[in-house]
Amino acid sequence: MRKLPRGLNRGRAAGLPLLLAATTLLAACSQQGQQSEIGVYSGRHYNTDQQLYDRFTAETGIKVKLLEAKDDALIQRLRTEGDTSPADVLILADAARLDQAADLDLFQPVRSNQLDAAVPEALRDPKQRWFGLTRRLRTPMINTASVQAEEVDQYQKLAAPALKGRLCLRNRRSVYNQSLVAFMLDREGEEATAKWIRGMVANLSQPVFSSDTPMIRAVAQNNCGVALANSYYLGRLQAGDKGEADRKLSEAVTVVWPEPVHVNITGGGVTRSSRNPEAATRFLAFLVASENQGGYAAANHEYPIKGMGDDPVLKAWGPFRQADVSAARLGELNSKALELMSANGWQ
Repeated sequence: MRKLPRGLNRGRAAGLPLLLAATTLLAACSQQGQQSEIGVYSGRHYNTDQQLYDRFTAETGIKVKLLEAKDDALIQRLRTEGDTSPADVLILADAARLDQAADLDLFQPVRSNQLDAAVPEALRDPKQRWFGLTRRLRTPMINTASVQAEEVDQYQKLAAPALKGRLCLRNRRSVYNQSLVAFMLDREGEEATAKWIRGMVANLSQPVFSSDTPMIRAVAQNNCGVALANSYYLGRLQAGDKGEADRKLSEAVTVVWPEPVHVNITGGGVTRSSRNPEAATRFLAFLVASENQGGYAAANHEYPIKGMGDDPVLKAWGPFRQADVSAARLGELNSKALELMSANGWQ
């Protein structure tokens, strides 16, 4: 066999590391390309969310392609798209919806030290498929001209005959109400929860509402003495997000913290179909990082996943004691909760 000239031998020897280096570079570029964009399906729709997503892109170089729609529509869309879905992250409001999406196998398990450290165990899926991003509280809200705080400082008291004709509720189709009933089921059991529902239905002052905001306005106008609503709805009104007229009107409404308070979440996970699970996990970790929690939670006057945050409206309401019912448990009991609501007259 003819030997190669010495110089060529040296060239081939020198070229091998160069080739390896080039291959490594190409692989890195390919990986970077795969991580350069993620699709985010979100049930949230607040302008300040986009500002936070822009910061994520500026810090990581990963672009966020956002699709916002109603939570149930996003779940259905992801099911229909299957493995071809462009979504890498799915964000939903309420633990029951997250649990439903997990049951439909729309998420994949994630291992992340950052997420584990940032999200309390009770506010994430035991199988690591979804993680709480913010906390949302469903509490009594009163007009003190009609109802005093001590009359409703426990959820059970909302069923007391003394409140007859002074209570307003949202309909049972609200997943927020379903999760509250699931919370009561976990704490009080089926028989006591059924009795509680019947008592509240008997106390209604008018037909059930289809959303929280008009119900809070009804409290402010003293058409209802007390209503059960998510605290961020009142936060929006008292912060003036809905205009000056609503801000002034909402001054008549006061939050009451029951002992303890039912806590729900907005949460998210990496989709089963994700092509960029590493970038998607970085995105979720970014949203729950302590320096960004003010941004994500404050967008909707929700509470950070830990601590109380800096929202002046929430600070004015003071501290509360959080119940120990896990978010996963709210999802597990959703079907039974809805069954009890239907069977005991909650329209």
